[in-house]
Amino acid sequence: MSKIIAFILLLSSIVLPQELNCKVTVNYESLSVETRDLLRDFAPSIESYINSTSYTDGWQFNKIDCNISFFFSSGGGGAYSAQIVVSARRPVYKSVKNSLLLSLSDNAWSFPYERGQSLYHNPGSYDPITSFIDYYAYIILGFYMESWEQGAGSPYISKAFDIVNLGASSSYTNGWEKNSNSYSRRGLVEDFLNDKYSTFRSAYYDYYYGIDVYDQKQEAGRAYIVDFVNTLDELRKKVDVRGVLIKVFFDAKHGEIIEYLRDYPDKTIFEKLKKIDPGHTSKYDAAI
Repeated sequence: MSKIIAFILLLSSIVLPQELNCKVTVNYESLSVETRDLLRDFAPSIESYINSTSYTDGWQFNKIDCNISFFFSSGGGGAYSAQIVVSARRPVYKSVKNSLLLSLSDNAWSFPYERGQSLYHNPGSYDPITSFIDYYAYIILGFYMESWEQGAGSPYISKAFDIVNLGASSSYTNGWEKNSNSYSRRGLVEDFLNDKYSTFRSAYYDYYYGIDVYDQKQEAGRAYIVDFVNTLDELRKKVDVRGVLIKVFFDAKHGEIIEYLRDYPDKTIFEKLKKIDPGHTSKYDAAI
């Protein structure tokens, strides 16, 4: 029985039409007092939209806890730019623990907004605000489902890819087009759906399986995590592991991996991690 089926059975008495339990926060210290006043209802409006929108045909799990923080960099005349930080967590199977699923930063969002503006979910057309929010809702759902069943994230990431294409054809192309930055919305979904990262996706599922069984079977759980690192070490010899997908994974998971492997006797595992994830080398050195 796969984890996804077991998880459905565990929560069979819970049928929730909305998928996300999202907390929205706003920082507009960079804006004038007058402009801040125009954004008084922004956070509650976004939070209500994302928590009341149904992104699937019938959700059979607990709502996914997530956070979106908006850091406004400029604004005036109804046009704004902001950096956002998205994080999400998933429960550890048969445990009270949670595991950080995503923690990413997007600094390329520009959009129009008027106080009191109504927000509507319309997947067939591009809206500078709701399409952007929908994109990250599907990203959260895709990563969440992939952690429970291999391949289960693809339908949601494909929907996020549809939004990427709509955004790239709109008059608000910033962040939707292909670029060479370390993070891009297009790069994330392209990597996720690219066959060259299929090995990573298989290992991703196994990694979470290790997390899920660790408390009951510590050695077995840690073995899955070690196998994940070894698999990626072999993968990096064949493909460029510096892509957006793997960066997003390690930005969220490097601390957790260190905690689970801190007492692992073979410290060369951290040397491998430094090669796979050089952005967090100092953290791996500290663990060694």
